[in-house]
Amino acid sequence: MRGTSQASLTATREQVERHIADAGADAVLIGEQLYSFVDALDASGALRRALADPSRLPADKATLVRDLLGDQADERTVAILVATVSQRWSAEKDLVEAIDILATDAILAAAESRGTLETVEGEIFAITRSMSGQREVRRILSDVTVSTQRRIGLLDSILAGRVDPVTQRLAQRAAVSPRGDVFVTRLARIGDRAAERRQRTIATVTVSAPLSAAHMERLERVLTTSYGKPMHLNITVDPDVVGGIRIQVGADVIDSTVLARLTQVQRRLAG
Repeated sequence: MRGTSQASLTATREQVERHIADAGADAVLIGEQLYSFVDALDASGALRRALADPSRLPADKATLVRDLLGDQADERTVAILVATVSQRWSAEKDLVEAIDILATDAILAAAESRGTLETVEGEIFAITRSMSGQREVRRILSDVTVSTQRRIGLLDSILAGRVDPVTQRLAQRAAVSPRGDVFVTRLARIGDRAAERRQRTIATVTVSAPLSAAHMERLERVLTTSYGKPMHLNITVDPDVVGGIRIQVGADVIDSTVLARLTQVQRRLAG
């Protein structure tokens, strides 16, 4: 999402934050209702076009939203949707994606209100990491031709009673509505939003052996200074990196492992 749509998303998130922040645990309900609206938009091209049409007056779009929802949705949900459709969007899919992001924000806000947002973030990371060796599970959870009931049943059999309810709900959403991604990628994006909500950036650090507490603290301090915002480290130990360290922050990759250097030498020789 870029340009006009990105600016609209930023403006909308600033407007609606007070609704989900003040809702406390009820923000889960708002999030669920927003997800339901996303599903309705996905199922109706006519509705998407009507609400994303730049030539249509914002007041007309707001009336359409209110007429559709009536008294079936929380008034805060309606207010969020009215604020969203009143913005300009470069494409229909951008509007749908924006509402999906706001739905996730709302459910994460519920965890924040209970003081469990950090737990949710950590659990999401742990789930995505644990899936690396479960090829068949990943395939089923990412296959939209597999029934929703089966995908949810499989996920619940893995997670039930082991994670925060918000974590489980967001993982279910990633399985039911991957939105063009595979399950792990979709869930990882949700984890990034959890980190964003905590006003931190995630640095995924891969090392050949566990880091000491002092090394972790020093690395976190260096990265925080470099990026200008609090940094959280997700450490993965992988003997295959053959020494050194690999750090990924978003699209930035710092790779000083022996394996990376050997790969570079091999490329030079091949060239």
